[in-house]
Amino acid sequence: MVAEKDNQRRPRIPALNTKLIIFVVLSFILLINDQRNNYLSILRNSIAIAIYPLQSAVEIPSRLTDWFDLRIKSKEILIKENQNLLSQQKINSSILQRYESLEQENERLKQILNAASNLDNKVEITRIISVNVNPYRHTIVIDKGERDGVYEGQVLLDADGVIGQILHTNFLTSEAILISDSDHALPVEINRNGLRTIVLGNGSYTKLDVPYIPNNADIEIGDLLVTSGLGGKFPSGYPVAKVDFIESDLSEQFYKVSAKPIAYLNQVREVMLLQPE
Repeated sequence: MVAEKDNQRRPRIPALNTKLIIFVVLSFILLINDQRNNYLSILRNSIAIAIYPLQSAVEIPSRLTDWFDLRIKSKEILIKENQNLLSQQKINSSILQRYESLEQENERLKQILNAASNLDNKVEITRIISVNVNPYRHTIVIDKGERDGVYEGQVLLDADGVIGQILHTNFLTSEAILISDSDHALPVEINRNGLRTIVLGNGSYTKLDVPYIPNNADIEIGDLLVTSGLGGKFPSGYPVAKVDFIESDLSEQFYKVSAKPIAYLNQVREVMLLQPE
């Protein structure tokens, strides 16, 4: 039985080798003829056309992945660029605001220097560093004190008129009371005719009380009130306020009068300390 099986297997091996040799020889013949005469180009083209949809279908997931990646990256890049542009815009806006603030500050300083050059008394420019947050107390703190020669009662001016006077002094800073404070009184006179009176603060930055004006006195809306020099603290002739309201009541002995401060009391940042003569 073993001998018969061996006899059956032996003739198959040469048959397989022969077929392989024949196919190899045919392949070489086809390759050589194709290179010379290009016989198989039509077949190759047909096969390529036939499998192109399959190749395209296989590449679709990869293309979609690349497309989504590109879109996501582009969106992220745009978002980052927008964020950077917004940040830069905010920075530029803050710089521009600072420039505008410096320009306005320079303009205020020019006005103060021009006003100082027109004053008979010597002045020293100082800066307000804090304001009392109590709405019923109109006081400020300036950046000069006893080491700079500041003293209690010293007069404060701005480019337009009288602001107030020094209330307390420290070594480096000083506290000043504004003429609008309800505890402040200032002797003044009407610049037009010399009629003397006083102005009282009432807690308003835009209105001062002018009491005790007889109802037969010569006073008009628009009259300029200037310091009278009485009392020894404020030198005479400095503008304080303009009369903006007069009410007459025949049953009363005095007019009801108010005046608007010349200085913008709630807007000043730099002020002048009036030096004694």
